[in-house]
Amino acid sequence: MYAMIDFGGNQLKVVPGEKVSVYNLDKKEGELVENKNVLLFADGDNVMVGKPYLNDVTVKLEVVKNYKGKKVIVFKKRRRKTSKVKNGFRQSFTQLKVLEIVK
Repeated sequence: MYAMIDFGGNQLKVVPGEKVSVYNLDKKEGELVENKNVLLFADGDNVMVGKPYLNDVTVKLEVVKNYKGKKVIVFKKRRRKTSKVKNGFRQSFTQLKVLEIVK
């Protein structure tokens, strides 16, 4: 059994018991999140596709941890000028555990 969900502008394939990472949510560890934006639900040979979402399927998720990803260096240089800029950026993520897919 799995589902495809729309979460924060990204499409994710989720399976019960699996952990997924999404862009930062303003939730604390241990909080429950419910997602009703289910695009596809598959259980064996039974496949349901939404137009665009399925109304009767929800995915229950639990916040495991909040963390930051790897640092990305942004370096800009204009040739023949004394203009250089170096910046670093770390994206914040939230790791979620899929508890169940409710039909």
